[in-house]
Amino acid sequence: MVVVHLRNVVFKEIVLARNLEPKCRQCRREGEKLFLKGEKCFTDKCAIERRAYPPGQHGQKKVRLSDYGVQLREKQKIRRIYGLLEKQFRNAYKLADSQRGVTGDNLLQLLESRLDNVAYLMGFGASRSEARQVVRHNSLLVNGKRVNIPSYIIKAGDVIEVRESSRSHLRLKASIESADNRNFPEWLEMDVKGMKGVFKAKPERSDLSSTINESLVVELYSK
Repeated sequence: MVVVHLRNVVFKEIVLARNLEPKCRQCRREGEKLFLKGEKCFTDKCAIERRAYPPGQHGQKKVRLSDYGVQLREKQKIRRIYGLLEKQFRNAYKLADSQRGVTGDNLLQLLESRLDNVAYLMGFGASRSEARQVVRHNSLLVNGKRVNIPSYIIKAGDVIEVRESSRSHLRLKASIESADNRNFPEWLEMDVKGMKGVFKAKPERSDLSSTINESLVVELYSK
């Protein structure tokens, strides 16, 4: 177990623990694309395109969820999108709840500011899980210093770049080109040829996915 210091806040992160459930199965469980499989999610091979119902023998049966069930499913969906375990997600929520402002907005901004997520948005991985591996393999620099902690919180003005020794990796180059073709978020400033980018500011809620209902998570944890 490793103690991670994030801007004067201490988290405990289980480095080796990870979700081994098949990624396409996770998307089917939530009933929408979570973009967990990289380029496959943008093709007709995506499992949601073929079987848009939950996995299992009773998956095609309609189930009416209780209010708690709806809140739980939304929490699970967000947790799966960002690739967090339950304890990691709860720690992020506690930090968001302790900050000024709207807790739900704070939570999404924290999740979007994680190094593994920023690396994914910059194209340093075809998916968040792949970007997390790039971070852990010491392939990225933050403001010129090596950082290999996926949960490291990026702040406005930070520069994230690929280390010189990792720039020849073909898979990394292909991921950056694909991200460039889909356009980068407005809160990032990218130098594709230089394999680096600047995190200009935390994204506003209006810039993020409208399919996420973070207020349900707040209701769930407020009980």
